[in-house]
Amino acid sequence: MLTGVLTLVATRLWELSFAVAASGVLLTAVPALLGMYVAARRGLIVALTERAERAEREQFLLAERARAEERVRLAGEMHDVVTHRVSLMVLQAGALRVVSSDERVRAEAEGLRAAGCQALEELRDLVGVLRSPESAVGLVGGVGDEGGVGVGDWGLSVLVEESRAVGVEVVLSESGDRSVSSPVVARTAYRIVQEALTNVRKHAPGSGVRVEVRYEADRVRLRVRNSAPTAVVDRELASSGSGSGLKGLRQRVELVGGTFESGPRPDGGFHIEAVLPMEAHHG
Repeated sequence: MLTGVLTLVATRLWELSFAVAASGVLLTAVPALLGMYVAARRGLIVALTERAERAEREQFLLAERARAEERVRLAGEMHDVVTHRVSLMVLQAGALRVVSSDERVRAEAEGLRAAGCQALEELRDLVGVLRSPESAVGLVGGVGDEGGVGVGDWGLSVLVEESRAVGVEVVLSESGDRSVSSPVVARTAYRIVQEALTNVRKHAPGSGVRVEVRYEADRVRLRVRNSAPTAVVDRELASSGSGSGLKGLRQRVELVGGTFESGPRPDGGFHIEAVLPMEAHHG
């Protein structure tokens, strides 16, 4: 309304001069129309940007839902197939321990039964992580104190002693307060060390290993380094397994909001480094 009045005044229609009318339109109507165009364009850009961001969020949510459904499907298959077979193994080992009259056979059967029970517990942990990151808290929180469970409470020293018992030279170094880390983070750190030591036994016989764990105010820094192998690699042992151990570790670490790095060292050895938050952040 105001623009129209100003245009009428500026064009001086009562004088009927083309030059005056043209200059009036240029000075009033054109800037107003240009401003309206710029405002409309800006509004259109904002609307398109919001629509694109909304579409991107929806796409991300759909992808997250698809990944969650795939994790649940894999967890179900692992639970139904692997758990069943391992349970049968545990039962058969237990029966052999009872009926056998040979003390050595009974001892070996008990070791097999105990290993199967531990495998079932670890499989239950893994299935819980696959189904829901939050469910892993309940699974790993059942051992140790009811409060914060540090990495050491899950038996890093046991892992080290197991490796030493089969001839692997391992040095464990811990610093800081380990009692403040969450159960999920502690369990993740345990898995990293376990996989690293397993890989050394399989792929780097004769090498020395150093495990360093540093507990900081808001994170746990974990490093496992081994030197170059000095013995001949057992090809059959090295080829065993799925070959996806490091990839699985990376996924597990990222699941709790941490970072993971691994790779060969200049001296021919290998290193694994992870930084884990004291409290797991599930994405």
